[in-house]
Amino acid sequence: MTPRPAPRRTARGAARAPVLLHDDRRRTFPPLPPATREDGAFAATWWGNAWVAALEETALDPARLARGRAYAGRGLVDAITVTPGRVTAYVHGSRARPYRAQIRLRVLGDDDWETFLDAAADRPDHIAALLDKDVPHALADLTDLLPHAGDLIPDCSCPDDGFPCKHAAALCYQAARLLDEDPFTLFLMRGRGEQEILAALSHRSAAHSAAENTAAPPPVPTVPARAAVTATPAVVLPPPLPPPAHPGRPPAYPEAPDAPDPLALELLATEAAARAHTHLTTGHDPVAALTPWQDAVRLAAAHPGSGLTAATRALYRDLAAALDRTPADLARAVAAWRQGGPAGLAVLEEPWDPPAGPFDRARPALLAADFPHFRPWHNRLSTATLQLRYGRDGLWYGYESDAGCEDWWPGGTPDPDPVGALSGLLGP
Repeated sequence: MTPRPAPRRTARGAARAPVLLHDDRRRTFPPLPPATREDGAFAATWWGNAWVAALEETALDPARLARGRAYAGRGLVDAITVTPGRVTAYVHGSRARPYRAQIRLRVLGDDDWETFLDAAADRPDHIAALLDKDVPHALADLTDLLPHAGDLIPDCSCPDDGFPCKHAAALCYQAARLLDEDPFTLFLMRGRGEQEILAALSHRSAAHSAAENTAAPPPVPTVPARAAVTATPAVVLPPPLPPPAHPGRPPAYPEAPDAPDPLALELLATEAAARAHTHLTTGHDPVAALTPWQDAVRLAAAHPGSGLTAATRALYRDLAAALDRTPADLARAVAAWRQGGPAGLAVLEEPWDPPAGPFDRARPALLAADFPHFRPWHNRLSTATLQLRYGRDGLWYGYESDAGCEDWWPGGTPDPDPVGALSGLLGP
């Protein structure tokens, strides 16, 4: 038997299946290892859970669904092939020869894709989220991108006529893990490949930029220089020009031998333009009061990619080395900054003793909400895998870790209610 290739590791240490074949309209993934999540869930993202919900709401027999879930958890699903409108794999059952299972779903029409791409190109934060392997809710809601009950049509070569049979259910559960790792797999199921989508977004972004650059500016009133110098005080100079609505775009920096890194130059130019625009329009520089470490975390947090691409890994490495920190320190600090800005970073790095009041009322509130017992330490309440930290701003910040690791990572949204912060961390 041909040995299975070892799974790659992501930045957080989770196993990620390497792609065996990559065609923009056809992707084949090797067999995924057995599921190891302690909660038994097959999906961690909101779109992966939507996929699982569409399966479970359609199933006619909970017993077959449970057996399919067990098959997937034991890693009995072979390589998964994804093409537009179809997910296919061989699933091992009770006999020596595996069964061929598939899940079919409708591909989106051209009008739906045009709506999706136009909405994504109109907002740079949507493009950054897609590059960061995230799916904004607003984009998914524009079209029927996510399946609903009845959208997933199972089929299998086994004699069982269940809807779905356990083999098709196992394939559907394993497919949710692929969607967690790369939402572009979902886009391929709906009819468009990753390179096709990125090319369309690039074309639309270039068209938007060209339209902005070719717009003729309004005429500006002027005064001859001689008149401005020799005029009496009765002559009034024209008012100052209004500030632009947005910071200017940095130029393109080509790569050249012995030249500075183009990514670093673009990042610095973009930051300088944004700071100058803020100072011009508000009279305040929000970056001036930051420490070098806070400013490095802010820079890394503002750059899409979360340290996963080669460019952002180099950025994280250089920023961390400049301040005698490790890239892992910077990645954790970026997660805290994205969670709560400077206040979130302070919660990550500065334990303190809060006064009596909200902190003392938190433990009874958590027990009343059926959460497990939390151990107090300074401004923190902890279990083996969950932690709440009380900030000086009066908000609770959620953290999570693997059991026994004490490797706490920020998660969820800060909330004045500890139960709300913990519920946001755990998800629906």
